[in-house]
Amino acid sequence: MIHTVLFDLDGTIIDTNELIIQSYLHTFEGLTPEPLTREYIIPNMGRPLVEQMRLFSGQDDVDELIKKYRKFNIARHDEFVTGFPQVRETLAELHAAGIKLGVVTSKIRLTTEMGLKFCGMYDYFDTIVTVDDVERPKPDPEGIHKALTQLGTSTDGALMVGDSHYDIEAAHNAGIPCAAVAWSLKGIDYLQQYKPAYIINDIRELLPIVGVEGMHIETNG
Repeated sequence: MIHTVLFDLDGTIIDTNELIIQSYLHTFEGLTPEPLTREYIIPNMGRPLVEQMRLFSGQDDVDELIKKYRKFNIARHDEFVTGFPQVRETLAELHAAGIKLGVVTSKIRLTTEMGLKFCGMYDYFDTIVTVDDVERPKPDPEGIHKALTQLGTSTDGALMVGDSHYDIEAAHNAGIPCAAVAWSLKGIDYLQQYKPAYIINDIRELLPIVGVEGMHIETNG
């Protein structure tokens, strides 16, 4: 029986996709030999910001690029960010049913809390583990283990929900199943390569997975 559900943030419960893409395009405008494209950005979303900056720039020292990115990202946050359909309502149902809820994200705490509060989701979570709170981000399972410890629960009966292979692999590495979301910009074919336990097309499909109500659900594979 599932008693704990851990969620990735960006691209999973909060639609920050366009904000992230626009932040990268702004940051690297005129700085690379070839313009940075959406097609190159999207497959790398889900990694910690510093890793992506080093990849996109080819540099080790990316402090100034990160400052530029975050300045734009914070200033334009409310313009681009929204919750995915039915997420807030589903979180409310899970919370009311006594399911322990947490966030495990590769994002910093400042913008994590900004997004959750802006979308009216913050109060549903019993713990939030950000990249600021771990030494080894996803796909390392450290964040998942830390969230479970803070919740007073164990891997037995926990579920991870995410939109990228970093989430799926972190779940595998922690020894818990993962539900991958079909609205990932990366696409279902990409997700299936990493063998999540479920692929959900609607966030409400989590409810029967955890036993809150009886909507029909098919496992992946």
